[in-house]
Amino acid sequence: MPQADIPMQNAVALAYQAGEGSPKVVAKGRGLVADAIIARAKEHGVFVHESKELVAMLMQVDLDDHIPPALYRAVAELLAWLYQIEAEQAEI
Repeated sequence: MPQADIPMQNAVALAYQAGEGSPKVVAKGRGLVADAIIARAKEHGVFVHESKELVAMLMQVDLDDHIPPALYRAVAELLAWLYQIEAEQAEI
């Protein structure tokens, strides 16, 4: 029996295409859907970053919508951090 006091996990997947103004939300969900999003990302070698605050804000964005300008800085900082990690891994 699942415990009621354990919060369900949320997950949001972003995608960016060159030439688009900003990334857009391509998948989001809670519980089992969130678990599936995370598992699929890991299967494809996509780094999974955990930030409950950012995910909570991104959960408010409709599916297939671009992120709002208010989140540009937070997402840009995350992307810069991910590019740095990828560059460091490529050197190994």
